[in-house]
Amino acid sequence: MRAPETFCRQLLDTLPRLRRYARTLVFDAAAADDLAQMALERALAHWHQFDQRRDMLVWVLAIAHNAFLDGRRRDARLTIADPDELQRTQDRAGGDPGPDVGLRLDLLAALRRLSPDQREALLLVCVEQLSYAEVAEVMHIPVGTVMSRVCRARAAMRRFLDGSAATAPPALRRVI
Repeated sequence: MRAPETFCRQLLDTLPRLRRYARTLVFDAAAADDLAQMALERALAHWHQFDQRRDMLVWVLAIAHNAFLDGRRRDARLTIADPDELQRTQDRAGGDPGPDVGLRLDLLAALRRLSPDQREALLLVCVEQLSYAEVAEVMHIPVGTVMSRVCRARAAMRRFLDGSAATAPPALRRVI
């Protein structure tokens, strides 16, 4: 049985945010598109399980989160792009990198230094503007854990971006 047209339209409306979320998980455009496609395929295959009282975006992001974790378990490791490799890729692409390219590279490097759990919670709250409760639903964790991860991620980002994490001696990094 085919999914209703209204469901398909709602699902397509989630695509830009789904793709952005997928990119925050895998840091590779092609892999992010694959993850988004996998999430869409799973959503379409299980459309009848969608509860209309829920937010479609939260449901689809939860599917993408689970697909990502399935892939991590399958691959048994997370591949993180090297900032230098990203710069070489951008150089090969040519063209104007745009304003604030240095800030973007610094942010990407700082995000990569976060643990995947902290990065995911931070980006769902700050970029996707989901509530802590919605993030807890997506990640299948308690709300308090989401709050803790976001708080620690914000603190770590501040340290990474102001340079204190890189310049402080190892003993002081634990205290800061």
